[in-house]
Amino acid sequence: MQDFQNHFLIAMPALDDPMFKRSVTYICEHSAEGAMGIVINHPLNVTVAELLEQLEIEFDGNSAVARRAVCAGGPVQSDRGFVLHSPKGGYHSSLELNNGLMVTTSKDILMDLTTKAAPEKFLLALGYAGWTAGQLEQEISDNSWLVIPADNTIIFDLSHAEKWQSATATMGIKTWQLTTEAGHA
Repeated sequence: MQDFQNHFLIAMPALDDPMFKRSVTYICEHSAEGAMGIVINHPLNVTVAELLEQLEIEFDGNSAVARRAVCAGGPVQSDRGFVLHSPKGGYHSSLELNNGLMVTTSKDILMDLTTKAAPEKFLLALGYAGWTAGQLEQEISDNSWLVIPADNTIIFDLSHAEKWQSATATMGIKTWQLTTEAGHA
């Protein structure tokens, strides 16, 4: 079995599910039991400040971070927050990933987001994408996804609108070259 952890799934044009259309999904975990990832380029109409206010967490409203959009990380547990971030320990529930990334799901990180104590780079998402055993492999075989190694620059340094085309461009492909047809029998 090929391991897709620390890879991006780039949605192919035929994938028209609104949650995944033109999406880039970072795969946090992948095993024989299934996979878990976070969509990194579908902003919600909710800012970090609005979410923190709803959760009754104090924040600095003057911080540029407060005006950032929260992402729709996927359809599973969309009421639960996932912070994909550069390395910073000390949070109650963090998982160290590859390539200098961590994902934290505990509320204590939210208190830091608009302060100097925040991780250097982060993306806040509600929900995650999940696949059962063999499901992701089948979707890749069905030409729903392109798979490339993850790039932290795409996760943190590009606007949400730039991520899908930039991820595709790393393969030397322009998005207009993508087809809805699978190239295998």
